[in-house]
Amino acid sequence: MVKIFLVSVLIIAIAVALMAVRSFFIKGGEMKSQHIKDNEFLKSKGIHCVLDQDREARNDVRNK
Repeated sequence: MVKIFLVSVLIIAIAVALMAVRSFFIKGGEMKSQHIKDNEFLKSKGIHCVLDQDREARNDVRNK
């Protein structure tokens, strides 16, 4: 049980360290936003956040 716990903690520590590489080692580095509205590729395809889609759908129903 302890062995599995230690392996799990090690895997999580490695994952966190790899995610932080950009922040620590690149001057001016920062974590990139994972939000859909900040992704240029998805914007170009017309894909929006579910909250924006819901807001648009509600406005369409009200305007009819």
